[in-house]
Amino acid sequence: MTGLPAIGFSPEHEDLRSWARDFAKREIAPVADTIDRTDEYPRDLAKRMGDYGLLGLGTPKEYGGLGLDLISSVVVAEEIAKVSLSAALIIGVQNGLVAYPICEFGTQEQKEKYLPRLVKGEIFGSYGLTEPGAGSDAANIQTKAERTSSGSYKINGSKLWISQGLVADVVVLFTRTGSVADGAAGMTAFVVDKGAPGFKVGGKLEVIGIRGTGTAELVFNECTVPATNMLGSQGDGFLIAMAVLNQGRIGAAAGALGVASAALEASISYSKKRVLFDRPLEKFEWIRFLMADMATRLEASRLLTYRAAYLRDKGEEFVKEASMAKVFSTETAVWVCERAIQIHGGIGLSKLLPLERYLRDAKILDIVEGTSEVQRWILSREILQD
Repeated sequence: MTGLPAIGFSPEHEDLRSWARDFAKREIAPVADTIDRTDEYPRDLAKRMGDYGLLGLGTPKEYGGLGLDLISSVVVAEEIAKVSLSAALIIGVQNGLVAYPICEFGTQEQKEKYLPRLVKGEIFGSYGLTEPGAGSDAANIQTKAERTSSGSYKINGSKLWISQGLVADVVVLFTRTGSVADGAAGMTAFVVDKGAPGFKVGGKLEVIGIRGTGTAELVFNECTVPATNMLGSQGDGFLIAMAVLNQGRIGAAAGALGVASAALEASISYSKKRVLFDRPLEKFEWIRFLMADMATRLEASRLLTYRAAYLRDKGEEFVKEASMAKVFSTETAVWVCERAIQIHGGIGLSKLLPLERYLRDAKILDIVEGTSEVQRWILSREILQD
């Protein structure tokens, strides 16, 4: 990533890359396949990531975080995802989906209560937006929060496909405080603790990729939450959700960079060692051209992703750029992983190599943080200004 001063890359970011790479090789690589195969949440690893500082990248220093910019988070996400996208997701959820909205919209009391413990990995959080009937159409959530005579709120409903939901001690939860007809204007966010009466984990959900991240259903049955747990003001829920998702799309793109980079590096290495018809694979024209295309698409993804992060750090409009980075990078990751398997042939289809894990993980990124179709719809609105 040298040669990118125009989008804000610095020697300090290169040092950060080495810092993240060293941790990934030392602590994550030995357990990456085990996390995927067992689908068990790696609590010990998550705690070590907290001790190392990875769970507080963007959290202000006054709350125990590193106070870094978004480009720094992209650097870290790319390096961690090269080894394990599951580990990168844990970092992303803690930093981007939980700590970030509390930092931006929380009260001082909420910040002091949650942020230092999230940073250290003493507690884990989740982002409760998606429902069985409201994924891409986030404004159509049905989970209801009603004010009681005592001033608290009663919450009823459920959330689905929630990363870290299985282990979450705190949930940034999106509810409807207005009528369905109010749409986005009727949404309100709360910070809900694990021990809140009426809140339970409905069950673990198995998915094809990013395994071991505690994906679960969350159920709220007459769940009592004090008014002081409201995040922002009543009716701010959709604004908060979109602020988190717009930034989160850059994180998803960064994860895609890591997975695609790992697949390309594996292909380069294999092409030099594998001999076919008395020649190394790297000497076959179609292999060389294929890897040239893989590298080109990957570099284009990298530039889109870092540019979106740069604009966000500068306080400029970045929604269009974030969607471009997300849709192009995640689809590129799937494309690169498919071709990496093709280059490896039969062994690429087996669990002897991590390539099939890379492909499963990459496909998840096509859907989370807004599907490719949603990103294209956002982009069409931005381009056509309608």
